[in-house]
Amino acid sequence: MDQLLQWFFAPGIMITLVLSVVFSFKGRREQAQNIRGLHTARMNISMGIMLIFIAGVQLLLSAESTMRIVIGALFLVLGIFNLFAGLRNHSIFRKRIEQEKM
Repeated sequence: MDQLLQWFFAPGIMITLVLSVVFSFKGRREQAQNIRGLHTARMNISMGIMLIFIAGVQLLLSAESTMRIVIGALFLVLGIFNLFAGLRNHSIFRKRIEQEKM
């Protein structure tokens, strides 16, 4: 069971890490404010999912200790916050971009 979870968590962490870096660079290089916000929101979504995967590793794959549970719970809370903030900002900036096109 642990092998299956490792095959799930490791690629998930790597993919979301790469996506976070890519959207971070895109957001910093973009001149238009709305597109910059959209890339930053996507970076937050990717980072939130990555933190949730890291929390899963801490909570499910390692030996149970109080410190690991606390760290896993902290990563889980931060990940969920980043995910929801990114989703909220993504919808706001997407609406702004659609309004500009009209």
